[in-house]
Amino acid sequence: MIALIRKEIGSFFSSLIGYVVIIVFLSINGLFIWVFPGELNVPDSGYATLDTLFIIAPWVFLFLVPAVTMRMFAEEKKSGTLELLFVRPVSDLQIVIAKFTAAVVLVFISLVPTLVYFWSVYTLGSPPGNLDTGAIWGSYIGLFFLASSYAAIGVFASSLTENQIIAFIVAVLLAFFFFTGFELLSTLSANLFLENLLLYLGINDHYNSISRGVLDTRDVVYFISLISVFLVSTRTVLQSRKW
Repeated sequence: MIALIRKEIGSFFSSLIGYVVIIVFLSINGLFIWVFPGELNVPDSGYATLDTLFIIAPWVFLFLVPAVTMRMFAEEKKSGTLELLFVRPVSDLQIVIAKFTAAVVLVFISLVPTLVYFWSVYTLGSPPGNLDTGAIWGSYIGLFFLASSYAAIGVFASSLTENQIIAFIVAVLLAFFFFTGFELLSTLSANLFLENLLLYLGINDHYNSISRGVLDTRDVVYFISLISVFLVSTRTVLQSRKW
């Protein structure tokens, strides 16, 4: 399985896709934090905070992560190399986990350079370091879980079709629905229990909870459960070839 993970990561950086994802992610967030005028601009706001990164990044990842995962199974199906993958001495679930892990590694690599933004805001504080570091690290953890959930959704979407564009669209729609769709549906409910249930099912509520700097086990269990559901669903789709 390690060999498969290395192969997938190598394929990202042997082509332009890995570099493009990282550059686009950093550029868009950097423009909103430092260049575009408005309340999201750190110098304009007058506050030493990284809130802009954690507001914009989920929306950027909403498109970039599916762009990374759309080829994972769709391309293998179209080229006919998927069957070759299945004859290797690894299980279907291990293949799914390997591709998911490769996408998560790319997400992690794209987040590491944003520590430059953290250092910049840290030094801009008055006095330097006058910012809520607990909330910032919590937001980083929440953002990593969120992007990992997108990756699991994207891998699942890619397993459904051999068309990469369709896989991309399905992944974006599913990720959007889990990020904010349940929250929107909760506003339509007049029943308090149903409203709370819909909020719990959505990613955004748990992402915001972790971003406060408190790592609640309920939020961690939610993200792990969501990721597991989509990875197991992907394995089920792959096993359907035997039916």
